[in-house]
Amino acid sequence: MSLPKTLAEDVARNLVMVARLIDEDPEQAYAYSRIALRLASRVAAVREAAGFAAYATQRYAEALAEFRASRRMTGSVELWPVMADCERGLGRPERAMDMAGEPEVQKLDKAGQVEMRLVAAGARRDMGQIDAAIVTLQSPELASSAVHSWTPRLRYAYADALLEAGREDEAREWFGKAMEADKDGATDASDRLAELDGVEFVDALGDDDAHAGEAGDVEGHAPVGHDQDDEDDEDADHEDGDDDRSAKD
Repeated sequence: MSLPKTLAEDVARNLVMVARLIDEDPEQAYAYSRIALRLASRVAAVREAAGFAAYATQRYAEALAEFRASRRMTGSVELWPVMADCERGLGRPERAMDMAGEPEVQKLDKAGQVEMRLVAAGARRDMGQIDAAIVTLQSPELASSAVHSWTPRLRYAYADALLEAGREDEAREWFGKAMEADKDGATDASDRLAELDGVEFVDALGDDDAHAGEAGDVEGHAPVGHDQDDEDDEDADHEDGDDDRSAKD
């Protein structure tokens, strides 16, 4: 859908702010997304951005409604994994598992399929099925030595599931593998590994130095997804209610 030039510029400015703030200040990003929605609720990119802003602030019912609206407009399955994770956030892991078995998953690219696997494993854990979660994560992508953008998170999730199952030695190994692949600090694998190894971090400064105001570092510290003009769309979008609950990792 095309917009008049001035309106399109206003919408674009708000979407830029959503993208800029969503990690460091998700509530502010959410506020900008609401402005964009009021201006252009029939634009798929606006609905998607609003969905991610709501998701980042744990407004899972609202996020799911926006993702559904975007999907109806575009026909794309790209948002399928995050939609399933919204179901987890709403306390419906069974629905997330159902979505993991739908034909849409086969239409996802490799990154999307890995993301869906992570969501499905999380849903298994939500239901107390830790062994099934571990099996869900075991895949050619996990076994591969190649490193992709999703590799650190996949290895981390596997290590975390192993640890919950009491398989500490294996968990240590996979936290190590996650840390090796995590060049951008997407996970806290290094901290988890240090915790398993019993490493404690201490302040390198003595009390006297600290009181004197001298600068110092902590020695050995590991570095550590509106308004609606169309009433029919609104009714369909918000059928799931407003119950928000955080998804577990």
